[in-house]
Amino acid sequence: MNFIFFMPDELRAESVGCYGHPLAPTPNMDALAAAGTRFDQCHVQHSVCTPSRCSLLTGWYPHVRGHRTLWHMLRPDEPNLFRYLKSAGYAVHWYGKNDTLSPESFADSVDVAERRGSGMFGSNPYSLDDPAYYSFLYEPYTGPLEEHSDYANVQAGIDFLQSKPEQPFCLYLPITSPHCPYSAPQPWHDLINPDDLPPLRPANLPNRPDFHRLIRETRRLDQLDEAVLRKIQAVYLGMTGYVDWLLGRLLEALDASGLAEETAVFVFSDHGDWAGDYGLVEKWPSAAEDVITRVPLIARIPGGATGHAVAEPVELFDVMATTLDLAGITAQHTHFARSLAPQLGGAAGDAERAVFCEGGYAPHEPNCFEGQPHRDQFARNPEHIYYPKGQLQQTHPNSVCRDVMMRTATHKLVHRPTGVGELYDLAADPLELRNLHGAVEYAEIQAALERRLLDWTIQTADVTPFGEDPRGHRKQENSER
Repeated sequence: MNFIFFMPDELRAESVGCYGHPLAPTPNMDALAAAGTRFDQCHVQHSVCTPSRCSLLTGWYPHVRGHRTLWHMLRPDEPNLFRYLKSAGYAVHWYGKNDTLSPESFADSVDVAERRGSGMFGSNPYSLDDPAYYSFLYEPYTGPLEEHSDYANVQAGIDFLQSKPEQPFCLYLPITSPHCPYSAPQPWHDLINPDDLPPLRPANLPNRPDFHRLIRETRRLDQLDEAVLRKIQAVYLGMTGYVDWLLGRLLEALDASGLAEETAVFVFSDHGDWAGDYGLVEKWPSAAEDVITRVPLIARIPGGATGHAVAEPVELFDVMATTLDLAGITAQHTHFARSLAPQLGGAAGDAERAVFCEGGYAPHEPNCFEGQPHRDQFARNPEHIYYPKGQLQQTHPNSVCRDVMMRTATHKLVHRPTGVGELYDLAADPLELRNLHGAVEYAEIQAALERRLLDWTIQTADVTPFGEDPRGHRKQENSER
């Protein structure tokens, strides 16, 4: 069985048609779900690109080996899914962004790794003194479509399929859209009318983490008219439509290659985006709303179920365990991912399962905070779109404190040692508008979730290597023989 992993960046599940959005221009994702399995509640293990992808390839939560920053990627002494596949005889072709492997890890994990294209976004139309300057709302991309980075990388994958590879392969396409800035080629940039959107989740809700307010203030989002926020979400949906169009081109090429009947196709993302909801843009390392942690996971495998939807919670890193299972490869490291192969065959999920997402930094790791002048160019340039983010983390470190989110089918608990805790009754409040943390009427539920979170922390605190070291003094034992 071959594998294709099509991975948009920052794509939240609710902005895809088959997940319920009434305006989502995603016919190809919807068709893939109709031909395979859609996981309705897939949640990531971290809300930022690099640590989320490290979890994806290892089946480890971020705390297991400290993968919680943009600058700590998987190293040669650590396991990763692509090394397993390459060692088993798969040709691993990677076209798109990295954010996952350290430079030394490519040699034994990937056969071809390229990032193509020369353009990605339009320009910022606002002056620095305009409140919309830091909103990430940019003009459309106007360069040649063939030079757009996402187009070029998907085209590289299409070229690979058209080469009729004989060796079993894994084609990995980690593209950038719909990651902000919010900008897409036309017609996608202006495809969605902001006036047609459902209501945005409101800003300034009570009892929220302080980073909600601080992000709005430092990015001057609190000075924007809601029309700007609605345009942001409309462009985000347009970017999602562009991603879907690229997926359609890839699937057409797969069909034309004659390899579709022996190739598993997975579509998923590393995390979501506020995209104007709650009066916010982008994401934050310690954010845990569903628009940030819930991502699409759609899979079509040879001989698998069709039109199947799994309502029960799963975790993004389950892709690792599922791929090894389908490939007949036994993992040689301790991990916490579960194979979803039974669900791809039509089975239901585990209704009692809880899923977990971690994030943020602690005071003892100042090197992790964004905005380090020696490392981050944007920290020295107020005109850079990420300047407010770095400044906020440096001046208010508790705003990006560590957190852990636990989500069951019915409730969500977010624990922050130095920040506002959160508790939501998802059955009554699916948009997470009312924080019930500390509410007397939910005290028993909160206590039960906290006990379960403590148990999870203990059970996943570390991993024991499979290899064993001798306990005796080898030289002495040899001499005695």
